[in-house]
Order: sequence, then structure tokens, then C-alpha cells
Amino acid sequence: MAIRSQFDERLNELHQQLLTMGTMVEEAVYKAVKSLTDKDVNLAKSVVEYDKAINDAEIGIEKTCFTLIALQQPVGSDLRRIATTLKVATDLERMADHAVSIAKTTLSLKDETYAKPLIDIPKMGQLVQAIVRDSLGAYIQMDHEAAVEIAKQDDIIDDYFNIIFTDLIELMGKDKNVISQGTHLLLAAQYLERIGDYATNICEWIVYMSVGKMVELN
Repeated sequence: MAIRSQFDERLNELHQQLLTMGTMVEEAVYKAVKSLTDKDVNLAKSVVEYDKAINDAEIGIEKTCFTLIALQQPVGSDLRRIATTLKVATDLERMADHAVSIAKTTLSLKDETYAKPLIDIPKMGQLVQAIVRDSLGAYIQMDHEAAVEIAKQDDIIDDYFNIIFTDLIELMGKDKNVISQGTHLLLAAQYLERIGDYATNICEWIVYMSVGKMVELN
């Protein structure tokens, strides 16, 4: 009984580590989009520098998972929870990489005046932050039904990407001088779209953790 209690305590610590990492990633996404919207170079640089801390958080989670597997030899639902945590941490790290790419877009465009104000990219960014936050909440609660509903929000993110894509292609078609800028902004929107996909992956892993089977939610 004492061994089980210790194992549950370590699992709770592991979940807290993941929640902390998720909060870091959500913050990185927010700052990256804000830096692009406001042309804030210092904020963009802080996102790039912050990436090491997120990578270190992933390494810490991996170490905890491997220690639990080695010492406790979990099976069944316990093993699924640990495996899910490993997968979610990987998805979060990839999200952070895309946040860095958005921040680097800010740095690439720092000396340019935007051809038009950024409106849809910030809105898309807010939706992406929400799906990241909500998917982590579903993970902590082990709520696979909520995860299925949260994953549906990715369709709205995809719709925003399509709107931004069409708008930028039209803008670049009218003025060849904005092709470079338009390409950078299009990539930024694509990075956000990919973060949404990774959040959907997390929702799929939540379902796996809860019911023991993989489902396609994207």
C-alpha cells in the first residue's frame, strides 16, 4: 500500500512537471504572436532565449518517466499514463519550436512596415493559446470526452489559416514588393496551424490514456 502511495505521489509530481512545461509553452506562443503583432524585437528575443528552459523541462519530464518505469515497472493504465506524458512533452517541445520560429519572423521583419495591420494572425494566436491550455486541462483531469470536444476547435484554427493564406496570396499578387514579407507572415500562420495540430495530438493521447486505444481527431 505504501509503495502504491509513493507511486501515485510521483505520478502527481510528473503531472505537475508537465503542467508547468505546458504553461511555459503557452506563454511562449503568446509572446511570439504579440512580438509579431507589435513588432517587439525584445519580446521576440526573449522567446528565443526562453526555449532552452522549455527544452530543459522536457528533459526533466523524460528523466522522471524513465525513473518511474525502471523502479516501479508499471503496467496497464499506469504505463499508459507515463507513455502519454512522454508523448505530450514531445508535442509541447515542438510547439515551443514553432513559437521560436514565429519570434524569428518578428526579427526578420523588424525593419519593415507591414503592408496592412495584422488582424487575423493575432486572433488565430488567441485560439491556438486556448486549445493548448484546454488540452492540458483535459490531460490533468484525464477527461477524454473533453479532449474530443477540444480537438474540434482545430477546425476553426484551420479556417483562420485559410483566410490568412488567401488574403496574403491576394496581397502578394497585387504588389510584388510585399512578396518577401507576405511569405514570412504566411509561414508564421502556418507555425500557428501546426501548434494547433500538436494540441490535437495531445487530445488523442488523452483518449489513449483513458480508454487504451488511439483515435484520429485531426
